[in-house]
Amino acid sequence: MPYEVKDMSLAPQGKKKIKWVQNHMPVLEHIKKEFEKTRPFEGITIASCLHLEPKTINLGLTLQAGGAEVAMTGCNPLSTQDDATAAGAALGLNMYGWRGENTEEYYQNIHRVLDHQPDILIDDGADMIFLVHRERRELIEKLKGACEETTTGIHRLKAMAKDNALEFPVMAVNDAYTKYLFDNRYGTGQSTFDSIMGATNMLIAGKTAVVCGYGWCGRGIAMRASGLGANVIVTEIDPIRALEAKMDGFRVMKVLEAVKHANILITATGNIDVVSGEDFQNMKDGCIMANSGHFNVEINRDHLVEICQSHTKVKEDIEEFLMKDGRRFYLMAEGRLVNLATEKAQGHPAEIMDLSFSMQALSAKYLLDEKVDPGVLRAPDEIDFHIAQLKLKAMGLEIDELSSRQIEYLNNWDEGT
Repeated sequence: MPYEVKDMSLAPQGKKKIKWVQNHMPVLEHIKKEFEKTRPFEGITIASCLHLEPKTINLGLTLQAGGAEVAMTGCNPLSTQDDATAAGAALGLNMYGWRGENTEEYYQNIHRVLDHQPDILIDDGADMIFLVHRERRELIEKLKGACEETTTGIHRLKAMAKDNALEFPVMAVNDAYTKYLFDNRYGTGQSTFDSIMGATNMLIAGKTAVVCGYGWCGRGIAMRASGLGANVIVTEIDPIRALEAKMDGFRVMKVLEAVKHANILITATGNIDVVSGEDFQNMKDGCIMANSGHFNVEINRDHLVEICQSHTKVKEDIEEFLMKDGRRFYLMAEGRLVNLATEKAQGHPAEIMDLSFSMQALSAKYLLDEKVDPGVLRAPDEIDFHIAQLKLKAMGLEIDELSSRQIEYLNNWDEGT
């Protein structure tokens, strides 16, 4: 199998990591066994642009078990784990990627994956989908569709669809219940603080943590910060979400005011320049900044470089900015996705990605089974419920079912009290 990875000698180490996550991804393992029997992807090529780490390789192996030729590259230059990519290549996946790619190498590897002439795309952030529309249009006719993993990608694709520029169907995996309610909330919350604490060895209790954005990712981060003993401030642009944050027990204020109190600041909005300009002038000395949004645009590092006196790397994954008035700020992982871009980051727990990647696998199958028009489509509830039921079974949990009398009552509009 073709591959471009950093070091194939790392494969044994990567295989051990993959084996570990497989033991904690029972739903995906169930789907893998079903795929081995039914071979739904026989003769199909699937290209993915995802964070390359052991759980993602397990998704690739699941698709491979279903008969697919699988080509994989990374969606973030700093999130690739080189032992995982080496193991993937050794296990027969077409792997292209290594930690620390520059921009040219990043897009070159996406092109290498697309050179496999895929039938289905699986994307995280939509870079590969956009590249197909802009530079690899010869692939569009063959493509049956794509699956998009994350909030940022869905926002971009909906904007594209609104302009009638999206030329094939995209399954909005991020909008599935078994994705955003668990991955975005519990996964992002835990993995963000795993990375921050691992890189800084800093106590969270007693600190003031500012969380920018109170979507499902922001909710999870705020919840975990509070659970670790932090005093949490939330910033928002949406009045309903701001009310939710307030009623969940958090302080709510504008970014410009919140930075005056922040020991830790975490962005999770999917938007640009969330922290920039005057925010840095108001920021508290010693503030540690991290981004849990997909792209490194939420904290404006370029502006920080312009206005600081000096900046230097003081620790692996931590850059210090010395301001002219003596204040010092710290930026983690170059402002990239902190829960995957720090050197020792492991991303979301395997038990969480079990749900998300099961949705990816079954959404890809749905694109083959159903004829769907171009646009951004939500996965059917039946797939969501099936995954949830498999997860409950794997956890040894049972739930009630409606009796025939209860079903009749709910469906009878004139039933008396």
